Amino acid sequence: MELTIYAFQNTLFLMDIPNKPAAEKEQLLEQLSRLVEVSVTLNSTLDPDQLLTFIIKTAAELLDCERASILLYDEKRNELFFASASGSEQKQLAHIPVPLDGSIAGTIFRENRPLIINDAQHDPRHYSQVGQQVQFVTRSLLGVPMRIKTRVTGVLEAMNKRSGEFTQADAELLSVVASQAAVAIHNARLVQALQKANEELNRLDKLKSDFIAIASHELRTPLGVILGYATFLKEDAQGEVSEHAAKVLNSALKLRDLVEAMTNLNLIQVGSAKLMMFTVPIQQIIRAACAEMQGLIEAKGQKLILQLPETPIPVQADPEKLGLVFINVLNNAMRFTQDAGQITVRASLVRNEVWTEVRDNGIGIPPAELENIFKEFYQVADHMTRRQGGLGLGLSIARGIVKLHNGRIWAESKGEGQGTTIKVALPTLFPKTGQLPI
Repeated sequence: MELTIYAFQNTLFLMDIPNKPAAEKEQLLEQLSRLVEVSVTLNSTLDPDQLLTFIIKTAAELLDCERASILLYDEKRNELFFASASGSEQKQLAHIPVPLDGSIAGTIFRENRPLIINDAQHDPRHYSQVGQQVQFVTRSLLGVPMRIKTRVTGVLEAMNKRSGEFTQADAELLSVVASQAAVAIHNARLVQALQKANEELNRLDKLKSDFIAIASHELRTPLGVILGYATFLKEDAQGEVSEHAAKVLNSALKLRDLVEAMTNLNLIQVGSAKLMMFTVPIQQIIRAACAEMQGLIEAKGQKLILQLPETPIPVQADPEKLGLVFINVLNNAMRFTQDAGQITVRASLVRNEVWTEVRDNGIGIPPAELENIFKEFYQVADHMTRRQGGLGLGLSIARGIVKLHNGRIWAESKGEGQGTTIKVALPTLFPKTGQLPI
């Protein structure tokens, strides 16, 4: 006897094709062709309901039987339930649990092996309650376990073969469909769970943005009153009262900076930050930012070194918002550099971009944290033990504004105690010469 071996989805089919009748040969080849079609469909469909409907329809057609059904395992109840079934009784079946003991499906699931039962009515394992409730008589049944690797997740059943009895070849065929179906359903559920998780994250992100917008708006009015009265008291009062008013004013100014930071972050997040674009030299924006931070930097005994090219480097930018980038970066360098430390600001032309770097000799950043420092509200040090203040918004805002200018921003550090360099790359209006024009 000449055997032809077909391999499909790691399952071997041994078929005596040359010696079979023409009609049977055609049927076998048609089944193999259909399995290929099934594989393609299952791998390209991620909707669980569509998958289930396709699987039972395919199983019934492949085995030429009246019905097919999929029962999946419910871990909480420790029983099987009908996930899908052909016929008009699908909604009824969804409410009928199938026990693991005392049912054919339960036996297939527990013993992890196919069962061929060509006289179901006289089999003691037949769970007749299902047929009675939906008024369907099961004469013959073929069931196979649905597996993901070694774990059984459910049972695929075919009922009432129209011609003849269920055979071992039918069991092998249905097993292939079941193995593909189990993986496809598992993947579809993972995608569905991921989509739900993303939807929940989007909802929480919107709640956060709404909270920031409302909080920053509501804080402005009482903060304005505090600033007004504190300024009035500081100017008109004398002695100890004036000193107290100065402390209140300084604290209120810090709070105003935090409110402004939250507002700027929210505008960038919701995409409503509008840029007023002008052609300006990058040196002008950097010098203005350094001038604003100079007093605070010197108050800590730190030294600010400015190294900028004399030839103006023009950029298309919103001077106010781009200036906020360098203010935030300088403020970050100041806070994480020890007193009497040094901060250096440089700018250079690199091909068609201007690169600005703010380098400090402060506490440095572990390599694993270099990307994280640009995340909202992120702090490298634990919030209970860190010495530096702030909400962790400065670099997040800086990155958002730089992106609006079609630029890039990143951090470099050799590690803890070795300082940090923040680099900002922005497109220039110079041609791609790689050097400044003479």
